[in-house]
Amino acid sequence: MGKKKGGKRLGKKQVSELLQNLFQHNPNETFSFKQIFKALKFDTHPLKMLAIDVMEEMAWDDFLSKVSDNSYRLNMKTQVQEGIFRRKATGRNSFVPDDGGTPVFVAERNSMSAMDGDRVKVSYMARRDKHIKEAMVVEILKRAHDTIVGKLRVTKDIAFLVTPDSTFVHDIIIPKRKLKGGKSDDKAVVKVMQWPDSEHKNIIGEVIDILGKTGENNAEMHAILAQYNLPYKYPKAVEEAAEKIDATITPQEIARREDFRDVFTCTIDPKDAKDFDDALSIRAVGNGEAQKSKGQLWEVGVHIADVSHYVKEGSMIDKEAVKRATSIYLVDRTIPMLPERLCNFICSLRPNEEKLCYSVIFQMDDEANVKSWHLAHTVIRSDRRFAYEEVQQILEDNGVKDGTGEPAPPATKKHPYKGEYATELIKLDALAKKLRAARFKNGSVKFDREELHFDIDEKGKPIRAYFKTSKDANKLVEEFMLLANKTVAESVGKVKKGVKAKTLPYRIHDQPDPTKLENLREFVAKFGYKMKTSGTKGAISRSLNALMSSAEGTREQNAIETVALRAMMKAKYSVHNIGHYGLAFDYYTHFTSPIRRYPDTMVHRLLTKYQEGARSANKDKYEELCEHCSDMEQISQNAERDSIKYKMVEFMEDKIGNTYDAHISGIQSYGIYAQIDENHCEGMIPIRDLGDDYYDFDEKNYMIVGRRHHTKYQLGDPIRIQVARANLEKKQLDFTLADD
Repeated sequence: MGKKKGGKRLGKKQVSELLQNLFQHNPNETFSFKQIFKALKFDTHPLKMLAIDVMEEMAWDDFLSKVSDNSYRLNMKTQVQEGIFRRKATGRNSFVPDDGGTPVFVAERNSMSAMDGDRVKVSYMARRDKHIKEAMVVEILKRAHDTIVGKLRVTKDIAFLVTPDSTFVHDIIIPKRKLKGGKSDDKAVVKVMQWPDSEHKNIIGEVIDILGKTGENNAEMHAILAQYNLPYKYPKAVEEAAEKIDATITPQEIARREDFRDVFTCTIDPKDAKDFDDALSIRAVGNGEAQKSKGQLWEVGVHIADVSHYVKEGSMIDKEAVKRATSIYLVDRTIPMLPERLCNFICSLRPNEEKLCYSVIFQMDDEANVKSWHLAHTVIRSDRRFAYEEVQQILEDNGVKDGTGEPAPPATKKHPYKGEYATELIKLDALAKKLRAARFKNGSVKFDREELHFDIDEKGKPIRAYFKTSKDANKLVEEFMLLANKTVAESVGKVKKGVKAKTLPYRIHDQPDPTKLENLREFVAKFGYKMKTSGTKGAISRSLNALMSSAEGTREQNAIETVALRAMMKAKYSVHNIGHYGLAFDYYTHFTSPIRRYPDTMVHRLLTKYQEGARSANKDKYEELCEHCSDMEQISQNAERDSIKYKMVEFMEDKIGNTYDAHISGIQSYGIYAQIDENHCEGMIPIRDLGDDYYDFDEKNYMIVGRRHHTKYQLGDPIRIQVARANLEKKQLDFTLADD
């Protein structure tokens, strides 16, 4: 033991922490013993000897590198890495290394006030616990953004911003002259003027926008968007540019296009949709070919709004669309990619209006085998706008049992089909079911997840929570969109050997993570299920589908689906095609939603150019756009999830004390997540509330186990919960185990 100023005795732990701090805060420096002793004021012989022993151990642990017999430096090779910082509302901040390694925990005190998405350099800390790896931010290389969203607190002398998760160690101070009229409890967007440094511990900012009072629906939804740096209003100049677009369809334009105005055409969308970007047409055709196929031939048109006819590349509207890359769907609103005049009026395929489309026209037999197809610029007039529920009702009224894969029985003179355009809808449904069956037979993975939805009142308050499942009417539309996307991707990507395919943005989906698949196999074995984790892609996906079917309706269904989804990679956009694993398609793109997704607009433009004989487009330019679109898709999904979380907490805040049947939907080292069975609202039970025991986290088996009483909580287990707390600010529900 040694002594320090004031006679305070220092043990091995304190010496270790002092040395660790010294090296981490000076990652590029080599220190001699003499410099170390001086810097840390180690002035007694025992203390110096202890420090030398500790450094020796740190070198054994690869934390330090021995430069000479009496000098050390931080081991940069294993201890310093670059990557992305992720800030979490739970305080479980993490560092995601560039090499794709496992995220590493970063305590707030070691974060240097890094923001979510910042590019940082970290050094790894000497482990206090052999199971927990920690990192410390030593440099912020690039800020992801410089705005922070929170609630203002204004006092007589000072104003500051309180962030929703209160994770910053120091307040964000706002000079009073920079408040922009903001008052206490206003939700505000603040731009950082000065980040913390060695002299100043606080972030200094200025208000750039007041969103409204905390708790007001508009203010809260805008705050979610602003938090992700997403737009919450449309630039006036872009809206004005859209107002100037001439929507007239001239006779010359019609003459250049295939005319489908007299063919039965309809749109099928959610009942509250305003932007209809796809329509379906169907008619019986041909004799010669029909004789050969021994049955009727059907012409099915997949008609997509011709956005690129109106939005020219490089225009002001196009630049704004590139920036946004996608429409964002919050619980109570849509933040469109395009100005309202385009997405809801000019391009929207509204009934009884002539509209310009880019269409994939198929000729198929009764078995849905595609006999021929072509791509064409068209003009259509939709006969009817259907909501999914209306089509579902027509199918069921005519004997279709949802989800069975069986089409309606044939109509007879005695029993004709009931409902407007029922004959056409029933034929489309029958063809879609054949396409779907063939897709699954070829190895497409079947995931029919339920989605949480809310009915909300005029003030935006949720009054009912329910979950939606995909029914036959939804699947009808989905199959024809998948077919169109696949077909146009093949038309560019599928070339003869030795011929180079032209550039196209593909929607790609990599094979599942083999380790996670093996984890899934081991996990489902506990419930008595078997599945393949090796063999051909098709064999694995068919095995996955068999597993999903076997688990359907069981209490472990949710847990198995959750673990299976975690094994899957995320789909993204790229000009480098690797196929789409989940759909089992070798070529797949996005062509069918140009009103709400920018990649579809890119695909439309390229297909048009290639039809006109143009050379291949620049790969690098389009890959950069693909990466941007993939990033924006992920960010907008996070915002969508946050809006669902907010409404979920708002829906449950008057139900504190109520008890519900639930199941465990997630396991973490700090608590278990549970989802209420009747409304799918999810909350967390902190480990500390699980009773008088210490729990070990078994990550591989998705469970926690008590050391003393061996109580187990596993993913999928049914439990009874009581609603304990609802924190709107943090979008967080806390449950406890119910006594009843």
